[in-house]
Amino acid sequence: MHPNSLEDLAVDSPPDSPIDWDELFEYLPGTLVEQVDQPGICYEIEGYEATMVPPIWLVGDPRPRYPHELRIVSQQPAQVCALEPAATGARTPLA
Repeated sequence: MHPNSLEDLAVDSPPDSPIDWDELFEYLPGTLVEQVDQPGICYEIEGYEATMVPPIWLVGDPRPRYPHELRIVSQQPAQVCALEPAATGARTPLA
């Protein structure tokens, strides 16, 4: 199974599933990590496959990894939009 299967987890997993959701969201695709035994060499997480052991796939590394083998260097920034007031000519309160 390829690591790009996060979409299927929400549908296929029962509420009492053994999936470690905190770990899944900690090791998101795009997060930069280094292997504990190779400090200074960074890898990007390609994906997290909760049904695989080990679950973490790295870009350019054919072997999946366990979380204890990795140290997070940089979290991927959250994909959010900036909320700005709309320029609709809304009334301002009278003083």
